[in-house]
Amino acid sequence: MATQALDTSDPYAIPLDKIDVSDPGMYQRDEHWGLFKRLREEDPVHYCADSAYGPYWSITKYHDILEADSNFKAFSSDHGAIALDSERITGATEDATSIASFISMDPPKHDVQRKIVTPAVAPSNIARLEGLMRERTKRILDSVPIGEDFDWVSTVSIELTLMMLANLIDYPLEERAQLKNWSDIISGTPGDGVVESWEQRDRELKIMAGAFLEMREKRRAEEPKSDLISMLAHSPFAQDMSMVDYVANVTTLIVGGNDTTRNSMSGGVLAFHENPGEWAKFKANPDLVDSLVPETIRYQTPVLFMGRLATQDVEMRGKIIRKGDKIAMWYISGNRDEEAIENADSFIIDRERPRQHLSFGFGIHRCLGNRLAEMQLRVLWEEVAKKDWNHIEVLAPPTRSYSNNLRGIDAMPVRIHA
Repeated sequence: MATQALDTSDPYAIPLDKIDVSDPGMYQRDEHWGLFKRLREEDPVHYCADSAYGPYWSITKYHDILEADSNFKAFSSDHGAIALDSERITGATEDATSIASFISMDPPKHDVQRKIVTPAVAPSNIARLEGLMRERTKRILDSVPIGEDFDWVSTVSIELTLMMLANLIDYPLEERAQLKNWSDIISGTPGDGVVESWEQRDRELKIMAGAFLEMREKRRAEEPKSDLISMLAHSPFAQDMSMVDYVANVTTLIVGGNDTTRNSMSGGVLAFHENPGEWAKFKANPDLVDSLVPETIRYQTPVLFMGRLATQDVEMRGKIIRKGDKIAMWYISGNRDEEAIENADSFIIDRERPRQHLSFGFGIHRCLGNRLAEMQLRVLWEEVAKKDWNHIEVLAPPTRSYSNNLRGIDAMPVRIHA
């Protein structure tokens, strides 16, 4: 069921009880900013009684999100990591393929599952990957045309993240486009140009699940290696992991290692285009990469929200969230909360506290791949800084994803001026 689009031209003209920020089209049109600003000001814990996903609460202020995200006992992930996702369940077939990984679990099961996956993105393994990432980044940046139009997303962002993801799970590099297709299917909804129905989506996920299960069996017959699939195949803690949990955990890392990083790579280029003073700062002092990376992740906010289910009655800002209610913690709103982050709507690459953002979440569900994402972004911008580029011009507004989950950039035409 589609969400009826709101007229967002005047966010303050909409009755508060009619505001519904779950519409994927709103993010595709980049029209959500005014609505969240109003909610932060007038109704930061907001109840939407009627949406395509059922009733839900929106948590929109930085510190409220921090509180909810850290309280897994009152706000459970065990009933689905994405609270506005009921349509994915009711719209699919009865034997729909589950992709609910450890991010949609509570302790103690969450802790066991996360422990199994953690070594794949541990600092030692990331350090091993950095040299390869830098080599590939140099090669791609050397190949982009100067003074000619091209799509930054497909030429740079997608290629870099797919090659790293293929290496992370030791997937054939020449078949890496399949990883993007699966990632798009996992993140997408029918009618978004990727799949046309929930049944088609489920068929594709079953094919993906079969491929990953076949990979695990092959790894079990080989000597242990440092890729994720091999770690899962040989880990003594993973021997009792069900097929469903195994596939779900792999798919989580596929989305986390692909969609979010590639969108931050593209979002950084757009932010620099819109803020030429910040580009001048960076070209004059490339050491600012250490603060540029977290600032880009905050400013882009690649994951729009995460959801929880209340396990008890909870009071927040005078509102009573009842046991069984769904909540959406809108990271995209909390990252623009002026009461928590000074000049929150501005892209400032030399912020004093650039890591003060919500993009990786908090508490037990803090993003497992945050160091890997930051490494990829750091390497990209370190290599860009070495180039004799005057600036990267964005030639037209980017084509954004139809999604209320990921803040994606699907295409963005650019021209590099040397």
